[in-house]
Order: sequence, then structure tokens, then C-alpha cells
Amino acid sequence: MTTREFNFDGIVGPTHNYSGLSYGNVASTLQKNAPSNPRAAALQGLEKMRRVSTLGIGQAVLPPLRRPCLTFLRRVGMEGNDRQIIERAAATDPVLLAAAFSASNMWTANVATVSPSADCDDGRLHLTVANLTSNLHRSLESASTFRIMQFVFADERHFVVHPPLPAAQAFSDEGAANHTRLANRIDGPGLECFVYGRSAMRAGAQLPHRFPARQTLEASQAIARLHQLAPARTVFVQQNPIAIDGGVFHNDVIAVGNQNTLLCHEQAFVDQAQTLDQLKQQFADECGGTLCVIQIATKSFSLDDAVKSYFFNSQLLSRADGHMTLICPIECKELDSARFCIETTLDGDNPIDQVEYFDLRQSMLNGGGPACLRLRVVLTDSQQQAVHDGILFSEDLYQRLVQWVNAHYRQRLLPDDLRDPRLVEEVDSAMMELTEILQLPQDLL
Repeated sequence: MTTREFNFDGIVGPTHNYSGLSYGNVASTLQKNAPSNPRAAALQGLEKMRRVSTLGIGQAVLPPLRRPCLTFLRRVGMEGNDRQIIERAAATDPVLLAAAFSASNMWTANVATVSPSADCDDGRLHLTVANLTSNLHRSLESASTFRIMQFVFADERHFVVHPPLPAAQAFSDEGAANHTRLANRIDGPGLECFVYGRSAMRAGAQLPHRFPARQTLEASQAIARLHQLAPARTVFVQQNPIAIDGGVFHNDVIAVGNQNTLLCHEQAFVDQAQTLDQLKQQFADECGGTLCVIQIATKSFSLDDAVKSYFFNSQLLSRADGHMTLICPIECKELDSARFCIETTLDGDNPIDQVEYFDLRQSMLNGGGPACLRLRVVLTDSQQQAVHDGILFSEDLYQRLVQWVNAHYRQRLLPDDLRDPRLVEEVDSAMMELTEILQLPQDLL
């Protein structure tokens, strides 16, 4: 039996726009009310998926959610038929309308936390859908995401799909963006590292002053219990509040790990030296081998530049030859300090020896780099065969999705355009065709 990592990337939805809904996400705030290009956004994401698949990495797609979320607008008092509801929301509370139209589930690093079967006591892959309670527009995703994950990972012999944690501040969960699995072998036991920003029930923890800490310790601990993880192979680490105040709203904006390698900024964690020593020791004890930690110093790469370039939000992928490739946003090539960090890393004594740059500006302008667009799922052969095969990436699927995007997506969209009734018709038509392409039930999206 062989084991392979798959990247489940979200297809950018046709309502991709810049409404500035994500407080604490610097790029989202700065880009508010600018025109977006949904077609370019979707095509950029698909091109990245295509390249990752050619590197020998498993690749799959997850569909966008149907938008607007009219159920939400009805629940908050918008009455009438579909068109009247949209008109009323646009006239009385455009922020609610923007939340209902948000395409933010494109960032699948936030949709769930995944533990492979090698880590779970019952020998099944466990997946917990994130509740995303920190932001209104993202909290609207969890129920639909849960249904999709139940369909994609339906075989209970291989998979356990947990519903979102209770929608309470104490269990605020932002998914795999705050979770890193380290392992000496992909098919061996891993060290699962959960990064939290605050504790809801413990006094005395350091907290940010400017932006909210989204992930709670209590949520991370609950997921570890649900996934039946061994305590000796589970670590809970607090994110540095200085980093959160600098715009690092998720851990994957300041650190990235893959197998036996952890690449992080000097200001990523609270008590960083002690934290890294703990990770190295537990990795050696539980996984075998040595954890390679690459720490980037603040003096050579500021927090501001880390957020501006999204260097740490790069994908770090293992190739068949045993070395690793960084999939970076093009902004890293354009910013001198980020490019220097990459060159230094490639020249260092570590497994990373290749970098590839991608134009993902449409996602980047809303605060999402390459790693935001994918959810990492480690699958055995039998588990891969049990996954819904309509979403598994191939050249044929790529070509069909490109054709679909070009046929249905607008090239310019402003927040004011969300009140256009024709947009809803366009989205409905696109989603109906997408269910056929991905072999999904029409009522799933």
C-alpha cells in the first residue's frame, strides 16, 4: 500500500470580489471596493493546480459554494422573492449583501482540519469542518462545506467527517491554516502541531492589541480529541500576538511545514526558542529522524514584508526525488527581501532546492496566497479510490474547467454589481453546469 499527499484546491467562485470583509487581513482591507476579475482569479488558481499535478503531487478540486446565500438574508429579516431580497439588502445593509455573495470558500486551507489515518487511533482519516465564527461571511460556509465533505469522503470505512465545532467564541476554528503536520515519512506517524491565537478559558495568556486572535486553544484541543490523536504526537503552540497585530491572521502567513521541514519567521510563535526545541525533541522521539527548522530572522525579513509578500504562505511540496519545491506568489520575486530569503533558503543545508513563482494576484489582493488555496489531504491507495473521483484533477478536467470559467465568469466585478439580478442568473447557470463537470448532485451546491 502506498500513501500520497493530495492538495484539494478551491475553484474560485464567479462572485469573487473585494468587499473588505476580513478585519485583520491587511490586503483585504486595503483592496476594499476595488474592481476584481473573477475570470482571471479562477484561471490563475487552475493554472497553479495544473503545475502542482505535473510535479507528481496529487491534486483535486473543491467546488465554489452557490452564492448569494439567500437563506442567510432571509434569516436576518430580508423578505420577498429572490430579487426583492437582494434589492432590500442592497438598499438597507450592503455589508450583509456582500457577506451573502462572498466567494471566500475559495481559500480551502480554512475549510477543515485533516488528520491522516496514520495518526488516528481508529486507522481512519479524520476531517473536522471549520466553523469560521470569527467573520460573518465565512461563518456562512460551514453547513454547505460539511455536506460537500460528507459527499466527497462518504465511505465510513476510510473516513470520518466531523461537523463544525459549536459556533461559540470559545471554539472559534479557522481550519488547517492553523495546523501543520510534520512527519519523517508521509505514511508514518506524524507530529500534529496546532497553532492558536488565544485561550477562551485560561487567564494570563498574551493577546494581540490591534487585531483579533481567531483560533482558540479550546478549538484545537477539541479537534485533537475528535481525531483520536495520541497526546505524545500532538503539540499546541501559541501564535505570537505581535505577528497577529502585524496582519498575520493565520499561522500559515508566518510559517509553513512539510514532512521533516519547518520554515518559519523569527516572530512566529510565543516563546519561540523553547517552542522549536520542544518540536525538535518530540519529532525525534515520536517520528524518528531530525526536524529541519529554517528560521528567518526579523533583521533580514520584517513582519511587514512577510505579510506583503506572503512568502510563508507558499506551498512546500515533496517531490519524488526526496527534495522539496516552494510554490511562491510572484510578489516574492518582486520584493527584494523575500527574494533574498528564498535564495538563502535554496543555498542552505535543507531539503528545499527549487522555487516556482505563480501569478495569483487576484487571490493575493484579498489576502490569500498559494497555501490559502489548498487543503492538504494524505491518502492511502484504498482511500484515494474511495474519494469521489469526479473531483480528481486531470488534464481533461483542467481543460473543461477552463472552458467553463471562460463561458460563465465576468472579467470585472465591483461590490456595487452584487445588486445586479443578472449576476444571480449567471451564477445559477454556471453552478448547474459545474455539477455535471464534477459529477456532483445538483442539490449539493
